[in-house]
Amino acid sequence: MIVSETADKIKSMEIRGAGRIARAVAEALRDQALSARATTSDAFRHEMEQAASLLLATRPTAVSLPNAVHIVMAGLEKAMTVDEARAGIVTRADEFIRSSQHAVEQIAGFGASHIRDGDTILTHCNSEVALGCIIEAHRQGKEIEVFATEVRPRNQGLITIRTLNDAGITTNFIVDSAVRSFINDVDLVIVGADAVTVNGAVVNKIGTAQVAHSAREARVNVIVAAETYKFAPRTI
Repeated sequence: MIVSETADKIKSMEIRGAGRIARAVAEALRDQALSARATTSDAFRHEMEQAASLLLATRPTAVSLPNAVHIVMAGLEKAMTVDEARAGIVTRADEFIRSSQHAVEQIAGFGASHIRDGDTILTHCNSEVALGCIIEAHRQGKEIEVFATEVRPRNQGLITIRTLNDAGITTNFIVDSAVRSFINDVDLVIVGADAVTVNGAVVNKIGTAQVAHSAREARVNVIVAAETYKFAPRTI
């Protein structure tokens, strides 16, 4: 996919979710490197830096996006020729995409081990890794039920509900403000993260704090499922 098309899809939220955005960015930079017609290493570097800047401007608050860009662009560091630079970008992009996909699978396994047979789970927004934990628990044969929030104004909860329904998991769709009313029926809360700061604080979709406070009051455990590239270096 070309960089401008990827940038437009991220801006319009056609591509959404931190992990999906990160992989899309890596893929776009890889494709840009493969299609670049630059004949000198300086020209190639300039073309790639322009592509990276365009992608970085699409979602300034998404930590996974700049982290993915920096990881892939590091492929230029020791390159002396266009071929070396192109190979460096492609290799780093492919490695990042594979690592990201593996992380989702690995976290799903970790998360599923904390879900008991018969548990009722609450989730907020549309986290790929949080849903991966729930779906993996279901795949292991655990009978579970899920409450998913609406998540206004973009209604990402509708995507969550569809994903869980497609997996054959019993689901309940509730408005965000109803969390406190249902939290006593919940055994475990699983959410994702947009960013993790140096002191371990989690930044996520608005409304997550409400969920966490309600869970704390009701003595319900909360699990945050997040890949390492959600770490925010600027919080150091």
